[in-house]
Amino acid sequence: MGGEKSKPKPEEPPLLDEPWRKINSGDKQHDLQYVRDYKPQTEGQQLRILLHGPAGAGKSSFINSVQSVLLGRMYRQALADNISHSCFTKKYSTFRIQRENPDTFYPFILNDIMGLSPQKGVQVDDVKLAFTGHLKEGYVFNPGSKLSEGNEFYNKSPTVNDKVHVLVCIVPAHTLSSMSDETVQKIRDIRLEASRLGIPQVAILTKVDQACPEINKDLKNVYRSKYMKERMEQFSANVGIPMNCIFPVKNYHEEIKLNDDTDALILSVLRHIINYGDDFINWKAE
Repeated sequence: MGGEKSKPKPEEPPLLDEPWRKINSGDKQHDLQYVRDYKPQTEGQQLRILLHGPAGAGKSSFINSVQSVLLGRMYRQALADNISHSCFTKKYSTFRIQRENPDTFYPFILNDIMGLSPQKGVQVDDVKLAFTGHLKEGYVFNPGSKLSEGNEFYNKSPTVNDKVHVLVCIVPAHTLSSMSDETVQKIRDIRLEASRLGIPQVAILTKVDQACPEINKDLKNVYRSKYMKERMEQFSANVGIPMNCIFPVKNYHEEIKLNDDTDALILSVLRHIINYGDDFINWKAE
């Protein structure tokens, strides 16, 4: 009848009926063993993984989370900042990942750099120098100028192990929509240079539990969350990284015990990072 009010449309459920990407419960042990067994084809080869992204994205927390998962206990090696939203990491830092025996390490290393930010962040040109192995450990980033060839921290003769083999962009899922255009442009510029050099790229969306209530309730919902899938698709469109190279992760930051669901996401992306980097090393060796 003309006087009847139209019924409001029911709200769309926040979760998909089925996960659009599947991680099985048994994948954690499978991926863990894969990482533990990884060995480059060339003796003495180190797979170098460079982390970059906005300040406060969780780069240092990801390094600590990787080490914790592989050791089977909580571990803090990279200092993470829970107070400041500015760039906490100031130096070009290298982190070797320890095996269960304290004197032995995995054949891959993680590099942390100063965060990207519109005014005070790392120079894009310095990131490009890191790609080709010209940055030495301990170099203090200067937001006002790039590293010069005459600087003591400029590596004039980089080896294969000094060069970057895979680039990982780490961004916080809960603030993706408010990321500045300048930061997005820096991510694009860095990605274009990596692509020019043939360096494979992966993106990690951290703090997924803060981005979506359904994921906060149960981390298993990460690939059922419509909101998270939309955020990943939007980031892919903004910076050009394909969806199958983007991974949601929850870092350890307040927990005192490991969690299987958290471990599974970290190991899933770590396995892909190692595969992409190893493919690049073998391709360069041909």
